[in-house]
Amino acid sequence: MFDYKVTDIFFDLDHTLWDFEKNSSLTFAKILEHHKVPVDLDGFLEVYSPINFQMWALYRKNGISKSELRYQRLKQTFDALRAPISDDVINMLAHDYIAQLSSFNHLLPNTVPTLEYLFPKYKLHIITNGFQEIQTKKLKGSGIDHYFQKVIDSEMAGVKKPDPYIFEMALDLAQVRPQNALMIGDNLEADILGAKTMGMQVLHYNFHNDSEHGICKMINNLIEIKNIL
Repeated sequence: MFDYKVTDIFFDLDHTLWDFEKNSSLTFAKILEHHKVPVDLDGFLEVYSPINFQMWALYRKNGISKSELRYQRLKQTFDALRAPISDDVINMLAHDYIAQLSSFNHLLPNTVPTLEYLFPKYKLHIITNGFQEIQTKKLKGSGIDHYFQKVIDSEMAGVKKPDPYIFEMALDLAQVRPQNALMIGDNLEADILGAKTMGMQVLHYNFHNDSEHGICKMINNLIEIKNIL
């Protein structure tokens, strides 16, 4: 399957291990009700999700700041819904969303069985573009933090995936050569192409139902890793 022996596995966190969509939905249900925002949750999420995806793509390319991302993804959603929400409420929602998000800790199917299988055989690590203040809470809250030796986030590195430097930092901290490292993630650009550029081996977790691309093997459930490693 792989050209070189794998000793270290680097996972993305959101949409790969941690069920971002479910946890985010539960968080919005809580804070929208708390702030008495008169929108239908399903309708809100249907508009918000693609906007959030676009905002993160801009954020990865340094097109917007962290604070702009947090504000604009809500502002643009409410504008699209033609819901007259004040900036004060948007800012409160943006704050509460970050504060409450890590209080929900659903994992994607077969995360724990897969980590249990890999843990005795490989050194496991995290590389994430998520915000530093909540990624650690997500790992601890969901009970999977003990599986990982190194956790590298974009704020620590000063750059975001797919920038080569964050992968270089991760490899240095883990003290592993690129060819002996495997990156597993959901984002083709950030995780797969970014790691491949650094000479790492890659495995694409197809969370978003992407088309076959031929760049590397794709899996649709984490448990498939047991048949590969």
